[in-house]
Amino acid sequence: MTTLSPLTADDHDDWLSLWWGYLEFYETALSTEQTELTFARLIDPLDAVHGAIARDDGGRAVGLVHWLTHLSTWSVGPYCYLEDLFVHEVARGSGIGAALIEHVRSWAERSGADNVYWLTQRGNDRARALYDRVAEDTGFVHYEIDLAPPRDER
Repeated sequence: MTTLSPLTADDHDDWLSLWWGYLEFYETALSTEQTELTFARLIDPLDAVHGAIARDDGGRAVGLVHWLTHLSTWSVGPYCYLEDLFVHEVARGSGIGAALIEHVRSWAERSGADNVYWLTQRGNDRARALYDRVAEDTGFVHYEIDLAPPRDER
């Protein structure tokens, strides 16, 4: 049976392995400093960024999810942004992705959020098949302006 639990300092090495897998999947790299800052935020109970880890029957880390809330001009309650979701390739198709999304949905509902949303790449077909089952495709297209210095200058 899969268990989901909030990230703690003891999860660092397992989280790190999943995080690297997530970054590799999206063909990106972050500095060690950024990675450690992210983990520190995730385990700080006073920070606005939250995280959970999924473990299989043997206690092996097989998935992660990170989320945060923010105010919206379109609602009274905040929106919950599911920023990162990753399931290790050996566990894909087992329901862990859906369980991680449900974990965030439930947390957001208890926290008074008015919705949960996330982004993915158009070509991420396997994940999109799951997302189409558990959420509505709003049809919006994502644009951004990157204001941060290049990663090698940080």
